[in-house]
Amino acid sequence: MPRIYSNPMIRLSMRQLLLISAIDDNGSLKRASELIGMSQPRATKALQEAEELTGTQLFNRTNRGLNPTPAGECMIRHAKTMLSQLKAMEEEINTASDSGWARLRVGTIMGAVPYLTETISSFLRRFPRTSFEILEDTSVELFRQLDRGLLDLIIGRSSMIATPQLYHVTAFHDERLAVVANRAHPLVDRKRVRLTDLEDSRWIVYTAAMPMRLLLEQEFRQAGLHMPSGLMETRSALTTISLIQAEPNTVALLSSDVAEFFVNFGMASILPMHLRSKSEPYEVITRRSVEQSTHVQAFINDLLAGAMGRH
Repeated sequence: MPRIYSNPMIRLSMRQLLLISAIDDNGSLKRASELIGMSQPRATKALQEAEELTGTQLFNRTNRGLNPTPAGECMIRHAKTMLSQLKAMEEEINTASDSGWARLRVGTIMGAVPYLTETISSFLRRFPRTSFEILEDTSVELFRQLDRGLLDLIIGRSSMIATPQLYHVTAFHDERLAVVANRAHPLVDRKRVRLTDLEDSRWIVYTAAMPMRLLLEQEFRQAGLHMPSGLMETRSALTTISLIQAEPNTVALLSSDVAEFFVNFGMASILPMHLRSKSEPYEVITRRSVEQSTHVQAFINDLLAGAMGRH
């Protein structure tokens, strides 16, 4: 077994990790050095020493600043993970005498928000002193934040990344889809609505290449139709429902859980449509390389149990 102390990486300092993280945040060695209180000549030397230790160039120098190389991206990811873990360690040490305190950082795709909020509500009844940080975004961005140690777990889809083997992945709910419309939409009272009936409607859609957008495009292809022009693209549930309420002729494809949430609050109506496409299931995902705290594992257990209870 190789000795860890023979690894040249062990000679990297915390200041070098801070510098590399700050360069990524700012794109400039000058601004990064100012941010961490290091002179620019010392920062230049620290970066050179880091590159010598790793045996490779970490950043490309351009007129617009520093851009990470593939090796630099790897270094940035691990640097941010280690710095995040140090922050978590500080918080745990400061509250070590308070066994009821915990902080969970959770990322979620939009469709799973109703599941997440239900789980948080039940979890807080058991652990009322838990602090939550919640990030809603695409699966790709959530994985990026997870890899950098900025999230403890995510609810997303591992199909969106090239290396799912690096994560613990548990599918827990098959997403169903629904088309929602303004309550004053002319087709709301129909017994059956088809895609051809919505050719003149204004579609609110996810941005290109996202799973929900791909499913909608597939529905149009299977119906022998072209995707409508004049789309409104957004990743935000709030923006989606605001746009639907502002214009009677708007429609959007959403997860049925999110759609029912809006309907229950009188914000929209679900059109009576049959969709052929099936969405991928929601997955709860953590990194294999990180040991999860008891509170993170308890939260995951609650999430999975809550999903089972819905079936």
